[in-house]
Amino acid sequence: MNIAVFASGRGSNFQAILNAIQHNVLPARICVVVSNNSAAGALDIARSSNVPAFHLSSRQFPSEAEFARQVLRILDDHKTEFIALAGYMKKLPSEIVRRFRHRIANVHPALLPAFGGQGMYGMKVHEAVIASGCKVSGATVHVVDEEYDCGPIVLQKTIQVAHDDTPEILAAKVLAIEHAIYPLALKAFAEGKVKIEGQKAWIQP
Repeated sequence: MNIAVFASGRGSNFQAILNAIQHNVLPARICVVVSNNSAAGALDIARSSNVPAFHLSSRQFPSEAEFARQVLRILDDHKTEFIALAGYMKKLPSEIVRRFRHRIANVHPALLPAFGGQGMYGMKVHEAVIASGCKVSGATVHVVDEEYDCGPIVLQKTIQVAHDDTPEILAAKVLAIEHAIYPLALKAFAEGKVKIEGQKAWIQP
């Protein structure tokens, strides 16, 4: 399966995906990396791994439609079959979501549907979890649709929130879970084991 990775930051989930491929856990290849941030660490990881990498921001184009067309051209040029959002901080244009319906996944640092939606990203999620008094958190891999964090849930894993956890401590604990479950979810997609019906998704044995 040819995977395009979209990332905005340092690229730790992208690196986890690469590691899974290199260790023959994930039967796939990264065909291209796209970032809206020219300084993203994910671009550096891609270039050092000889993966084509592009900085593409909607600000570079006169309209979102033209931005979407350019992204789709790059995805087509690299024979993309699946998109993995790995810390991508922008909402995908609807044209891309429609073209890759049920073939886009995202990993979110909380147990959706809780602590999701617009504005809930990064440390803000962990701050909200701790402020709420929740005793459990975790990570979620879900299918991407046109709304923030609303697509069918594919895989989740939980952890306990300790009474003395800070947002930074909780973020590190959850990130380790993201690195563990995201490659496994992508493996299920690559092997055709993810089934989606309406707003429900599951992994077949």
